[in-house]
Amino acid sequence: MTFINYASREINCKIVYYGPGLCGKTTNIQWIHEQANPEKRGKLVSLATETDRTLFFDFLPLDMGTVKGFKVRFHLYTVPGQVFYDASRKLILRGCDGVIFVADSQRPRMEANIESIANLATNLKDNGFDIRTMPYVLQLNKRDMPTAAPVQEMEELLRFRNEPMIEAVASQGTGVIDTLKACARQILMELQRS
Repeated sequence: MTFINYASREINCKIVYYGPGLCGKTTNIQWIHEQANPEKRGKLVSLATETDRTLFFDFLPLDMGTVKGFKVRFHLYTVPGQVFYDASRKLILRGCDGVIFVADSQRPRMEANIESIANLATNLKDNGFDIRTMPYVLQLNKRDMPTAAPVQEMEELLRFRNEPMIEAVASQGTGVIDTLKACARQILMELQRS
């Protein structure tokens, strides 16, 4: 849930990047951190294993300007992709305002994508959220890979509510900012309604 601090006139929103292992969640946040104005971003905190797999989460606070006189900050988190860390995934989703699902476009990873979306829906429900109504973006990452499935095939398998769907190559920054903006836009629209 969005945290509004009236004393400091600050709105804090939480976006969680979700998806199977090695799909590019951390790469998205690293790209955003590298491109963001140093005065508008916080430190990138990452807890990783020796093989650079995300163990718990990546966290990046990002200042996004003002809305109705309130300073808006987005806190970006990733979840570990490995199913073994499901309790951590569920914990990180607690209080989220929006989700970006990072799908791995490689055809051999389609089953992992499907399983991860199902896991996301379950974990959101356990946290009192409905995946069909909350701000949500589907990012089709790794579009540059030779084994990338056609966009239409991925859409049929993974898209379920006409959510924004953005093609990306996170390692090159392609689609990364567009994905974040699409999620942030939905969150800000929800804030204006309340």
